[in-house]
Order: sequence, then structure tokens, then C-alpha cells
Amino acid sequence: MNYTDERFADIQMLRYRLNGFKDLSLRQKKYVYYLSQATLAGRDITFDQFGKYNLRIRKTLEAIYTDHSIDHSTNNFKALEVYLKRVWFSNGIYHHYGCEKFKPEFTEEYLHDCILNVNVTSLPLLPEETPLDLFLDLRRIIFDEDFMPKRVNKADGEDVVKTSACNYYDNVSQEEAEAFYAAKGNPKDERQPSWGLNSTLRKKPLISCHEGEQAIEEIVWHADGMYGKAICQIIHWLTLAADVAENDDQRNVINLLIDYYRTGDLRTFDEYSIEWLKCLDGQVDFINGFIEVYGDPLGIKASWEGIVHYKDMEATRRTQTISDNAQWFEDHSPVDPRFKKAKVKGVTANVVCAAMLGGDEYPSTAIGINLPNADWIRAEHGSKSVTIGNLTDAYNKAARNSGMKEEFVIDDATIEMINKYGDACDDLHTDLHECLGHGSGQTLPGVTSGTLKTYGNTIEEARADLFALYYLADEKLVELGLTPTADAYKANYYTYMMNGLMTQLVRIKEGDTIEEAHMRNRALIARWCVDNGDCVKLVERGGKTFVEISDYEALRTLFGKLLAEIQRIKSEGDHEAARNIVERYAVNIDGKLHKEILERYVALNLAPYKGFINPVLIPLRNEDGEIVDIDVDYNEGYAHQMLRYSSEFGTLI
Repeated sequence: MNYTDERFADIQMLRYRLNGFKDLSLRQKKYVYYLSQATLAGRDITFDQFGKYNLRIRKTLEAIYTDHSIDHSTNNFKALEVYLKRVWFSNGIYHHYGCEKFKPEFTEEYLHDCILNVNVTSLPLLPEETPLDLFLDLRRIIFDEDFMPKRVNKADGEDVVKTSACNYYDNVSQEEAEAFYAAKGNPKDERQPSWGLNSTLRKKPLISCHEGEQAIEEIVWHADGMYGKAICQIIHWLTLAADVAENDDQRNVINLLIDYYRTGDLRTFDEYSIEWLKCLDGQVDFINGFIEVYGDPLGIKASWEGIVHYKDMEATRRTQTISDNAQWFEDHSPVDPRFKKAKVKGVTANVVCAAMLGGDEYPSTAIGINLPNADWIRAEHGSKSVTIGNLTDAYNKAARNSGMKEEFVIDDATIEMINKYGDACDDLHTDLHECLGHGSGQTLPGVTSGTLKTYGNTIEEARADLFALYYLADEKLVELGLTPTADAYKANYYTYMMNGLMTQLVRIKEGDTIEEAHMRNRALIARWCVDNGDCVKLVERGGKTFVEISDYEALRTLFGKLLAEIQRIKSEGDHEAARNIVERYAVNIDGKLHKEILERYVALNLAPYKGFINPVLIPLRNEDGEIVDIDVDYNEGYAHQMLRYSSEFGTLI
């Protein structure tokens, strides 16, 4: 199988393989298929969440792209094609990682002519709207670089709600949003839901407000409300999945999720999350819903995502070994005893094969997941983690012979070490990060997930990464048979520091700052270690900059010290300390170093971002229409897949 596919802009498309799918039972295959359809059905929700113009832009560009009366050979059309592919990839007009708005390479006049000349029935026109009206509505958002320029703005000192283009707030300020949810929460209720997770917050027009009525209202996403058409389609496929679930526990979980989708009740979502945690029997599992809050500058509202996966039984033995020893890791953590869990509960972990990606997990996706996110559920019931083995395998195979190590690693001995131990230790880092890191520690009474505000996601990712880094070098891992030698961890330490200090900068345009939470996390850790010790530094050799680690054990000690501080910040809800450490280490970039890294990377002719084309699951039916097998096709092209999804799952306007 060829793991690499087409490339455009700064993106390389990859394919992943469904290893072992043919060995699943027919019931399991049907279960995967129906869950996969539910995973694709919410696609339009994610587009709309990432910007209120996204769906109209996507559908307009698709109408132009598929209209054969338009000349496909012109430079303007080719530029529009690249722009559309980027829109598909990012679920909107903002970069999936940096959140900056795309700059079109086609002209305003060209878009005007295309909209006025395509088949009018293919355009996403509103009632009484003309093609010219549509063009005038889209012109500014596409071509004005200063109008709604960032999907998520986290700049210190700015109103991050009003300056972010994500579609979670309507005419509401940061101060008003924070006050709304502060009033909604109850500090005495340790089991309160994640208020605001599944809703849009908007300010009503004054003309519609009655005397004494609150001017700000919350519009909940559910089957009979906002996003209802897409949610009803999700419910349809979940209902079919429930009929072929592997066991009653899975069926109960799906029915709770359906109840939540129908009502939008967050307490039902918490009940679903707890039952999902307990649902351990069976090979197939899934995530479907409003989950992660990275796309909200306040870290309150969740983007819609979906993923279906099944266990890699052999590789899961590794993660189960980790989860079986969760209490040992918690007890030996270098953090203050006040912030440790006296009893670790319900930590489960599996290595899985992804079968379908959707929403905010597609085409760019995580390689490890730990859920649920509610701190009180983690404390009382535990967490469930997955490392997505077939995706990391695809990344690794696609990266072979890329030249990255030869260009950026300091010497041949270190390259040899990384070649020998890098893949295994990277997988183990992901396991520790997801299985234990996110589930470790505890917050003090009264501290909620929103206390750290815009810095919460970065602090949380740093906490999980530091936990993994600290324990990756522990002799306990050798004792458990998880690492082949006591020195294997050094491969991960080197690549982590190289990434945090240097190579992740290839994803950022010259002159920009670091915005994305995971990138901020890695920069924070790497730069803090350079600033607070003498075991790691940047050195120049032959006119090029490299990372030099002189004492790996001392570096581990630094990771432990920083873990203790990051856990304190999280546990105490110390917003000022979070702000200081993130702003000092995680945001700004040395311009000279950045320019050098970009120049070296360009010479390698690589795409800095990767994403996946989904396989196609094809139900095979007998003459009575009954499904007798599910075939897997890896040949669908990127554009064909995106257009098919728009046709089959295009429920929202």
C-alpha cells in the first residue's frame, strides 16, 4: 500500500490501513460501518463552528469546481482548486493549526465572474438572494486580510472572544462570556457539568428583549435546535449501530448518547461519559460528539468530532501494562503530595486501529486520545485512553528517507540512536501522555477547568507531556519490559527538544508567533529547560544551529521540576503563573533562528502538515438487501471523497 498521496500548499495527504479488519466478525464490521456513517454525519457542524461563513464558502467553491462550463485550465481556477482543498482540509477558511485566514491566489474579479456564471441551482442561495448578493456577502471575508483574520486569537491583553472568528459567540465580549458562565456555575457542586460545552452564546438584539430579560442567551445544540438536521442524521446512524452492538453495555452507551443529542442536557452527557468509561468489553469503540475545546479561545465550547476504532489486541498489551501500574506512577510522581491522587481509579488504555475519522479529527487527527475531559469524572471514575497505532504507523512509513534527521540532528551517533529507538519510544511517549499524563494529579476544591482561561489548554498539554517525559527515562519501564534498554529514552528526549526548540517552527510563517496549544506546550517545555539548566543548549556547527544535550539525566531532573510547577499551576488554578510562564516561553519566536530553520526546511522540499484520506467502507448485500460483508477500498481520491461527503452529509446551509 502507498501511504502517501497528493500534496498541495503546505499539506501532504496520507492513507492509513485497516489492519485486521477482515478478521472481525460480520456483526463487528456492521457495527464499525454504522458508527462510521455517524462519524461522517456531523461534518457540517464542524465547518460552521470554525466560522460562520465557512459552509457558504465551501458550497460556493464546490459549485464552481464541479461546473464544467468553467475553464479548468486557467491559473485562477488552479488557484481556486488549491484554496478549496485547503478549506476541505481545515474545515473552513482558517489554517487548521495556525488559525490564520487563508490568502486566496485567485482574484476577486474571477470569483465574481464564476459565481455569476455557474448553474444557479448549485449555489447556496438564501431565500430571495441572487448570485450577486452571494458574491457581495462572501467577498470581504475571503479577500479582506484584516476582516476576521484569525479563527482563534489568544493574544494577551486582547478581547479574545471578539477578535476570534470561531462561531461560538455572537456579539458577545470576553468579559460578558466569562461573567455568564461564572454565574451559571456552582462552586459547591463538585459534579457540575461543563457548562457551555454544547452551545452558542449570543446577545439578543435590544429590540427583542423584554423588560428585565437577560440580554445574553445560550442556544443549545440538539436535535430540535441548532445543528438539528445534522444531529438527527447522527442519531439515525447511531440507532442502526445500537442494533448490531457487540453487547448490552455498548447499546446502553449509544442510547445515552442519543438521549443527549435529543435533549442537549449536559448532565446526560456526563452520565453517558461515565458509562462509556465502564464499557470495556468488546473490540470496537468510538468517540462522537462535542468534545475538545481547543477551538474556543476561552476553552469552554467544544468542536464536533468523531472517530471509530477497534483494538489492536497484541499492541494493547503495552498500554495495559502501563494502566495496570497507574498507581505506582502516581505515587512516584515528583509533584507535591497535595496534588496527587490517593487512589487512581479506572485507568484503561488500548492501542487501536482507526476505521474512520470525522469532524475535528479529519483530515488532520490526533494520534492519541484520553477522555473524558471533565476533571470530576476523571477523579471519581477514571479515564479511557487510546493510542492510534495504524495512524502512527502511516506517519512513520511516510516519513522514511525524508532527510529531516540528517538535516537537523546534531551528529551521526544521535541519528543512529533515533533510528534504533525513536519509533518505539515515541509510541511509548504517546501512551504515557494519554494513558496516565492527562489522568494524573488532582485539582484543589473550587478549582474548575476554566480557571486558567486562555492558558488552560497549553498548561494541560504541558502537564501530560512532562509526565510522559519524566517517566520515559525511569527504570520502571525497563523492569516492565516496555523499553529495551535503560538508554532508549534518549532518542525521544532529543527529538522532543529538537522539535520544541527548532523543527516545529517550520509550521509557522516568518514573523508570526506560536498560537496552537500543543506547539506552545512543546516550546514552553523546551525553552524552560534551556533557561533553567546547562544540560541542553543550541549550538552552531558549520553555520547551522543544532540542539546539543550534554546530560540526559540532568534533563530528566529538569522535566521533573517543571512538571511539579505545572501541576501546581493546574491544581491551584494559578492563572497569573500560567500567564507568566506561557507568555515568557511559549509564544514569541527568535526571528533569526526561525529564518534559518525555514530556509533549511524548504531545501528538503517537504510539506510540514499531514492529513489522511479515509478508506471507503462498502456494504456488500445479498439479493434480499441484507449486508453480508463490508469491503474496504483505499483508492478514493481526496477531491472525490470531499465532494462525496458534501453530497451525502451536507445537511446544513
